[in-house]
Amino acid sequence: MILNNKNRGLSKLGIINQKIIKRNLPIEDLAKDIIGNNEGTTGLRGSVMVDTGIYTGRSPKDKYIVEEESSKGKIWWGDVNKKISNDIFETLYKKVIQYYNIENASKTYIFDGYAGADPKYALNVRFIAKKAWQSHFVHNMFIRPDEKELVGFDPGFTIINASEVFNKDFKKFGMHSETFIIFHLKRKIAIIGGTEYGGEMKKGIFSVLHYILPQKDVLSMHCSANVDTDNKNPAIFFGLSGTGKTTLSTDPNRPLVGDDEHGWSDNGIFNFEGGCYAKLINLDPREEPDIYNAIKKGALVENVVYDKKTKEIDFSDGSKTQNTRVSYPINHIQNSVSNKGALSIAGHPEKIIFLTCDAYGVLPPIAKLNPNQAMYHFISGYTAKIAGTERGIDEPVATFSPCFGGPFLTLHPLRYAELLKNKIEQFQTKIYMVNTGWVGNNAQSGKKRFSLPKTRLIIDSILNGNIESSKFEEDPYFNFKIPKKLNGIESHLLNPQAAWNNSKKYDLAATELVLKFQENYKKYDLGDGLVILGGPTIK
Repeated sequence: MILNNKNRGLSKLGIINQKIIKRNLPIEDLAKDIIGNNEGTTGLRGSVMVDTGIYTGRSPKDKYIVEEESSKGKIWWGDVNKKISNDIFETLYKKVIQYYNIENASKTYIFDGYAGADPKYALNVRFIAKKAWQSHFVHNMFIRPDEKELVGFDPGFTIINASEVFNKDFKKFGMHSETFIIFHLKRKIAIIGGTEYGGEMKKGIFSVLHYILPQKDVLSMHCSANVDTDNKNPAIFFGLSGTGKTTLSTDPNRPLVGDDEHGWSDNGIFNFEGGCYAKLINLDPREEPDIYNAIKKGALVENVVYDKKTKEIDFSDGSKTQNTRVSYPINHIQNSVSNKGALSIAGHPEKIIFLTCDAYGVLPPIAKLNPNQAMYHFISGYTAKIAGTERGIDEPVATFSPCFGGPFLTLHPLRYAELLKNKIEQFQTKIYMVNTGWVGNNAQSGKKRFSLPKTRLIIDSILNGNIESSKFEEDPYFNFKIPKKLNGIESHLLNPQAAWNNSKKYDLAATELVLKFQENYKKYDLGDGLVILGGPTIK
């Protein structure tokens, strides 16, 4: 839709001088503009491929929240949510508006849509950008309204993307770099400069929902979700990047609700988004056919290495970045709830699965948690970075991200953990931890991670309830329950103590990891109760 001067809806933001405004273009038109603007190229099976500039991932050190009266007493201030003054915001906001009105007043893209499939909690979102591929990205990632819904659309939060604007005065302002991502919660506006990476817009709205929804007693979650074919037995999967959250929830036998962000209200769970954003590094079409088949017309592929003639992607090549990605509308997953004509919502989850990639080889491939342990491990949000994923990492590094989404939390982690515990107790949800990393040895041993097919068998046993018929034993360090037998899994692999050939090395690795858990937990100042009830102990 091309807006005329009277309908552009931007004047209240100060954007008053635009020659062409393209709002909610069809995906075919966005793809044409991407090619026509030299932003990208046609890719595999009609997808569009782009490079995202010098930033191939988010820039968390450049994210700020304006300190103002309406929100400053609620925000969890610190490294995740850094304070910035309203004066600095106004200075950079004027630079952004000047860029739109004077420096680049030619063509502007707008996407108006929704974040939240449950109409009761949906947030109207508007994205303003100069690059067609950035508009394509948010078109994929958020819920797309029909033409009737666009009439009189009133944004509840607006992100203005000015990726070509740099903050040359960042040192004077006490900021990290020339890049800035700044949220003004009172004015319901965010501005972005110095980075093209589309994930800043996606996760920016996630941070806003993390602020709004818990104040309505709705738990905002960094998780994927799926259901049985009859839309019953909902399950949610928590996990940090690289743990298999998207892969394991994309199941040919269970319709997908969503792959990354959800809310849990008194009505059940609902997807925040209208699309998926899957990692492509080392994608195996045989093991992840749904994601591979989603790379087609309408998909946007980022930062991959490909054959210039055939457009075939080398999924193993991480020379541009390990964070190669594809975004696509969720209906590209044939077996998704939305593809069956329904909203991406479901009932209350019957199972919660915490995914972790343990490079120390200490955690079992499957464990059952009680509510206190669930609270503890939700607050901890553990996984491990391994050699090769980031520069300077030569051995496993324990990583803790509260609520499995620390970079996006705006309130104190305890607020989300309390909501989780209340809902677990209210709806009698069962909780499990699944280790997709190493079992019986560590990442430095040279052996491979726990096999994906075996992990799928474990997930199946959780979802179909067969695991409940198992006999359990207690893990000696983490105190949760481990099944003694499970169909399709060698019994000695189920208990890390038995899986290790050298018991002394196992004890040393387990003790090291327990100490890391305990040290990390101190920073949240939650008292000793949860540590005693839900945390690990040293023999």
